[in-house]
Amino acid sequence: MNSEERIFDEAYRVATLYYYQDLNTEQIAREMGFSRPKVSKLLSYARQHGIVDIKVYDTRTRLSPLETIICNRFALKRVHIVPVPSYAGESVWLERVARYTAKYLNQVLVGHQVLGIAWGTTISEISMHLIPKVLIGMKIVQLNGSANTALSDNRYAANILQGFADNYQASVQLFPVPSFFDYEDTKRALWRERSIQAILKQQQEADVLLYSVGAVHAGVPSRVYAGDYLEPEDLEELKREEVVGDISTVFYRADGSWADIPLNQRASGPPLHLFQSVDRALCVVAGRAKVQGLHAALQAGYMNELVVDEPTARELVKAYLPEHVTANGEVALF
Repeated sequence: MNSEERIFDEAYRVATLYYYQDLNTEQIAREMGFSRPKVSKLLSYARQHGIVDIKVYDTRTRLSPLETIICNRFALKRVHIVPVPSYAGESVWLERVARYTAKYLNQVLVGHQVLGIAWGTTISEISMHLIPKVLIGMKIVQLNGSANTALSDNRYAANILQGFADNYQASVQLFPVPSFFDYEDTKRALWRERSIQAILKQQQEADVLLYSVGAVHAGVPSRVYAGDYLEPEDLEELKREEVVGDISTVFYRADGSWADIPLNQRASGPPLHLFQSVDRALCVVAGRAKVQGLHAALQAGYMNELVVDEPTARELVKAYLPEHVTANGEVALF
């Protein structure tokens, strides 16, 4: 990276922290190891070179080195690495990633699309930072049921999806079924109902899917593992099946396989091949505990666009892309 490219990259990072993450110049200087005057100069540079125009626009002609490594290795359409302080807790990382995603959605969503949303901790956080925008004809559909033995009214997921619907002035289709059925036969019977068939059809017709990767022991616990969704025997089954994560409450192994996992026969989430076929499958991830599940999902092609915090992105490369790691264990960005 030459000096001009480095200045451009630094200006973009500083502008993102200032305008997207709402940090002041003192906080940015401390986080990036710069002086406050340098931060101010980089903000001026960003405005002068078209990076910033009231809000942050990513006008870079190329991805950052770390983004490029991940994008090329997993054949993604786009990777967004969100700068966060590595010393902060993962709740801070999640908030930063959610703020970034909420603003990014306003750039990519347009009217008359169908947006499929898989509820969860990450998507809930995004819903809290949405920026109002009217999208005429937008339809939002819930991808997986959320009722469980303790909460049978779908309230948690409904609040998340209604937040998106209100923000975009969109219509919303809830999916009022359990996250996991007690019996496979019950699910098969319900899936034959015309009302459920209509929702499943909307899911299959989605233009954009918004979701995250679930992990059992995340720093900020995934909702499906932290709530009353899984029984102890279910967790034992996941351990036996060597599950590394889930998408929309459908579980998968390190090799991406999912169809023969017994619990998935009772899950209400869509088959994972849906995420391989949609035009924009936007996965949002924060936290190192999700690295194994993220890698498996990337390998299997369960996303074509990724938003991730920087420490997690670096951990992903260190753990699974050794050709990009130096002898002292650092990611080689060249």
